Amino acid sequence: MAMTMGDPSGIGPEIALKAWAQTRDSESAPFFVLADPAHLQRLGRSIGLDLPIAPVEPQNAAAVFAEALPVVPLSAAVSGEPGRPAPADARLTIEAIERAVAYVHAGSASAVVTNPISKDNLYKAGFKHPGHTEFLGELAERLFGQPALPVMMLWSPQLAVVPVTIHIALARVLETLTSELIVKTARITAHDLKQHFGLARPRLAISGLNPHAGENGSMGREDIDIIKPAIATLSAEGIAVSGPHPADTLFHAEARARYDAAICMYHDQALIPIKTLAFDSAVNVTLGLPFIRTSPDHGTAYDIAGTGKASAASLIAALDLATRMARTPAGAAA
Repeated sequence: MAMTMGDPSGIGPEIALKAWAQTRDSESAPFFVLADPAHLQRLGRSIGLDLPIAPVEPQNAAAVFAEALPVVPLSAAVSGEPGRPAPADARLTIEAIERAVAYVHAGSASAVVTNPISKDNLYKAGFKHPGHTEFLGELAERLFGQPALPVMMLWSPQLAVVPVTIHIALARVLETLTSELIVKTARITAHDLKQHFGLARPRLAISGLNPHAGENGSMGREDIDIIKPAIATLSAEGIAVSGPHPADTLFHAEARARYDAAICMYHDQALIPIKTLAFDSAVNVTLGLPFIRTSPDHGTAYDIAGTGKASAASLIAALDLATRMARTPAGAAA
């Protein structure tokens, strides 16, 4: 698997080191990191993780994985320090993502696992995408020649959620949310849950938008005019779908037992419950791509970068899930 370093001044490099140390003897697939080997070596020594690092080409990573962390060098050295990002490093962050996807396209890696990026730092360098998810959609089209609608799913053993609208201001949700977008998002979710998670007929719960799912229109008609027609279309296509459900009663244990993924109308409606239930074990998965991509469900954590305090739990969960997805036969029933 190809792992990106993320923002080199964040905790990505540190948790990459810890993930290798904790998984080198496990059943997870071997991985290599796209990074600056000297930066990783310095960082490891500074936090008491003086681990062996082996600069390699992707095809040689598996052979050295048991003895050293395989690192595919980037085109330049990292200039930032932990907690203090350097604008010059933004292009290396982007390079790592582009090359990771290219290695999967070339057959040199089975999946992409990305570490957290700083969108603000990338924006200052001219990055034009709202986030990782949208950039990966462009790379899918550029490298694989396949138009893609990337769909963000946050997955954990307790809960899986998919926001229909993602990295936009709350004020723009109403102008962006359409029946067509809900249908496309749910179709991709159902398809990929079959393809990569082994669910024969995934059950999707569709949340409402307004309090109490609109209370029959008394609290807004969006649930009637936008969400219900989407559910009718999906049901007619044979997808196991229900809703619209009031969001405030959708995430307790009894409700979660009745569905495999919750399709939510906006970012925080989806992410608040899963980050509350599974902050250390949730994984960000991009559906709708011609390749597998997972990521830890947290940010760069500049405040603790370089201190040795960062937990690799979510990154290891992302590696484990990418391994599972890559090994799941398409269409296999769970």
